[in-house]
Amino acid sequence: MLAAAQGAVARWLLSSDGTALSEVTRSRARLVDTYEAERRRIERDLHDAAQPRLTNLGLQIGLARLDVPDDSPAARPLDAAHEQAKGLMVLLRQIVRGIRPQSLVDLGLAGAVRELADESPVPVEVRAELPRPLPEAAETTAYFVVSEALGNVARHAAATRAEVQLTDTGTGLTVEVTDDGRGDADPARGSGLTGLADRVAAADGRLLLSSPPGGPTVLRVELPWSA
Repeated sequence: MLAAAQGAVARWLLSSDGTALSEVTRSRARLVDTYEAERRRIERDLHDAAQPRLTNLGLQIGLARLDVPDDSPAARPLDAAHEQAKGLMVLLRQIVRGIRPQSLVDLGLAGAVRELADESPVPVEVRAELPRPLPEAAETTAYFVVSEALGNVARHAAATRAEVQLTDTGTGLTVEVTDDGRGDADPARGSGLTGLADRVAAADGRLLLSSPPGGPTVLRVELPWSA
């Protein structure tokens, strides 16, 4: 059933008008390139500069606390400061992961998506046809598309299984997430699809959805390599 649904969406897409204004496309590509360069700079600064200094701060507070008796008026503020420093370290690691998930760096897109599938409460089959390295912008966008889509499947679809298909088409990356749930997915109901559409549009891609009542639901994202 899931394969049939994917085929129906593919036939519909082939009949749709894919014409785009080239100048707008090029402008968006420049915007994405600029964003990626800035993202890498922020990630590098956080990892190489802020994180070690915050680690050292927590260590110094912890050492200072060891020299203060428990009944000292300074003991409680030092304990609070130490906990805040540790909490900031956790937050900083989350921010760094949010900029570019570490699993993408370590495993590539296919491996990172399989990791998401393994963590899903709904059984997910991953199929990847990715014979070459992918641009970072496309990888990052695709990863968050799959993450959000599988989250929606788990929270809203009442599905028993799902599939993720990653395909290098030669001119871009296609991501399809299909589930056998109840369907009737609606971006207006706060399912996160609107935010996904914005993320995909920023990468000059497009997001398409087929979700009739009773299902199945097919989410398809097309990301071009370049303008």
